[in-house]
Amino acid sequence: MKVVLIRHTSVDVPPGTCYGWSDVPVRDTFVEEAEETRLSLLKYGSFDHVFSSPLTRARLLAAYCLPGVRPTLDERLKEMNMGDWEMKPYDEIDDPHLQEWFDDYMHLPTTNGESFPLIYQRVAAFLDELRQKPYQQVAVFAHGGVLICAGIYAGLFAADEHAFEHTTPYGGFIEIEL
Repeated sequence: MKVVLIRHTSVDVPPGTCYGWSDVPVRDTFVEEAEETRLSLLKYGSFDHVFSSPLTRARLLAAYCLPGVRPTLDERLKEMNMGDWEMKPYDEIDDPHLQEWFDDYMHLPTTNGESFPLIYQRVAAFLDELRQKPYQQVAVFAHGGVLICAGIYAGLFAADEHAFEHTTPYGGFIEIEL
């Protein structure tokens, strides 16, 4: 099965803001960005099924790119939960754990949030379940962290400190085979 994972468009939060599970708004450039994504997805034709993170930034892009299609919303497709740090500027987070997390973000959780292994576990569970379905081609509208996890799951790159170098641009996508 071919799975096309699409990252949401850019968001309207100040640069350097820590967000993950927060339901942040899209930028005022949404239509231009979404149109570029929609045109890029035309090469795939139709999809047997469409899934989306329940967060607005992913659902809006799904609705724009595939009008009339109602994606199945799945909580496992949400971005990493940044816990107590959600919606705070990184340089204003007063938490002694912050530097420890920066030094080992591939293993440690954020304060009262998730670790990378936890987000990977939920994305892998989604993909394991999807693998059992009879679909030929599926679209998944989600987030940068989810796409990194899917890339690792599919063997596109390693689960190491360099994994985030493979962050898909806003409105971009990756393709994996299950």
